[in-house]
Amino acid sequence: MARILIIDDNTEVLGTYCRILEHAGYEVVVTVDGKKGIRLFRGIFPDLVITDILMPEKEGLETIRELKRDFPDVKIIAISGGDKVGPGNYLKMAKNIGAMCTLAKPIEREELLKAVQECLT
Repeated sequence: MARILIIDDNTEVLGTYCRILEHAGYEVVVTVDGKKGIRLFRGIFPDLVITDILMPEKEGLETIRELKRDFPDVKIIAISGGDKVGPGNYLKMAKNIGAMCTLAKPIEREELLKAVQECLT
């Protein structure tokens, strides 16, 4: 069973993704910001990280950079709803710094599961 760490400051999003992934058979660990996410990563070494981009404390791009620097083989999916200009630029930057896959919110169940499966294979 693959272990997935989800980092998102929106607790509703965390709950939804957690339910979807647990129902699909994954072990899921969640946290609300990049700083806590990196600390958790170092303790549990998940198979995949799903991180939001816009968060307080330590945002997603910083989180991706730090994880890729310290763990070059880490598999990361970056997600974002963006801001007033949309998620495109943030997700492009995330891909450029090491995210394997990017998804724009809102994310459909099938889209999430397909991205997770592709990253884990």
